[in-house]
Amino acid sequence: MANETTVNDAPGGAQEPGLKKVMGPKLLLFFVVGDILGTTIYSLTGKVAGLVGGALWIPFLVAFVVAFLTAFSYLELVGKYPKAGGAPLYVHKAFGVHFLTFVIAFAVMCSGITSASSAAQAFSGDYLEGIFGEGVSSVSWLVAIGFLLLLAAINFRGVGESVKMNVVLTCVELTGLAIVIVFGLYAIFAGAHSADVEPDPSRLMQFNTETTPLLAITSATALAFFAMVGFEDSVNMAEETKNPAKNFPRALLLGMVITASIYLLIALITSTLVPTDKLAESDGPLLLVVKAAAPWFPPLLFSLIALFAVTNTALINMLMASRLVYGMSQEKIISRQFGRVHPTRRTPWVSILFTSLIAVILVSSLEIADLGSTTSLLLLAVFAVVNVAVLVLRKDKVEHQHFKAPTWMPVLGALTCAFFASPLSGRPATEYIIAGILLGIGVVFWAINYFVGGRQEFDAAKLAK
Repeated sequence: MANETTVNDAPGGAQEPGLKKVMGPKLLLFFVVGDILGTTIYSLTGKVAGLVGGALWIPFLVAFVVAFLTAFSYLELVGKYPKAGGAPLYVHKAFGVHFLTFVIAFAVMCSGITSASSAAQAFSGDYLEGIFGEGVSSVSWLVAIGFLLLLAAINFRGVGESVKMNVVLTCVELTGLAIVIVFGLYAIFAGAHSADVEPDPSRLMQFNTETTPLLAITSATALAFFAMVGFEDSVNMAEETKNPAKNFPRALLLGMVITASIYLLIALITSTLVPTDKLAESDGPLLLVVKAAAPWFPPLLFSLIALFAVTNTALINMLMASRLVYGMSQEKIISRQFGRVHPTRRTPWVSILFTSLIAVILVSSLEIADLGSTTSLLLLAVFAVVNVAVLVLRKDKVEHQHFKAPTWMPVLGALTCAFFASPLSGRPATEYIIAGILLGIGVVFWAINYFVGGRQEFDAAKLAK
């Protein structure tokens, strides 16, 4: 999310200047791609394979379709209300229910923590073993906790976010994925693969035999959807985009298509080269692909790229989560203590401590697949509400022209998001318990502040920062 403030009323009734429009179409495209790429494709591909079987590409394709439908709703809303804000802003404008707005904002915050926690699990897994050897697995939970504490320290010190730096980070992530795609395709079609590897395209249509093909696809899609999240954060850059009415829809949709194409290629290559049972056991599946396709390529180098990718994802999510808690405190809907800023570093240290503590508890008690699925569950629920909000806000007319999605898209988007967030998709009860506990923590803080401090009005756009 963007850290700059939106246009506000300055003392004396004057208007503070708006955000500088610095992002052209190319920079915005890189931002979208970089925001979507990350932990899932590097670490959870094997877990998806464990749910669906060899037909690994299908859940990623279905997840893309669901995300693509919701993206059209975001495009209509961001064109209609071109200010940084995101889901809480849209939901508040549509329904005007302060508690619902808070729950949506807190769900987004929780999704950032669970996403960062899954990245911490990925950081301490097979990719780290590729550098330091198998001995590190015995202390993986300590590594994950240490990783989160390091992120908290960086967050506390202060991190200047820059979209230009995002270009560099995205290029590194794309380099790792390009290695997988180029070497993988060459191994399949030229036969230049490890001697003990036999590419098997027939796996691409094999499903988990422990359940029905439909349930295998839906349960795997519920996890694979985690791979497509991130596009929703880009709406917060609309106010800083040059000619957003023209550039934003193109960049968002093209960025999603590029990312989905990369995911599908990797899913096809991965399932063809690596047996499903081996994938399911690994939280470093792409390292298995590289070893199979190019055994001469240094595992250490690819592991470093992968660790960099998951670190970038985790840091961005923890920054977002702590700033959301800080924003809710500033708007007086949770205790003002969460809004305390360190006098020297000028960072929200209480919010950083709070979000980091939750993340440490999560990585100490849950598996990476549970964390990824919970992230998916929280955001699917948010997206379902946003898809309904876009239909409700059709009655709110604005003077400027903006993108309008075909009505069937938000309707289908709401239905598909609700389905994959429901138990009908094959989600285990554990995920609802985790999500319920996380949201319950927020509701407790909200209730204490509501009944002790009295009802407070708040600015939904600020809440979304």
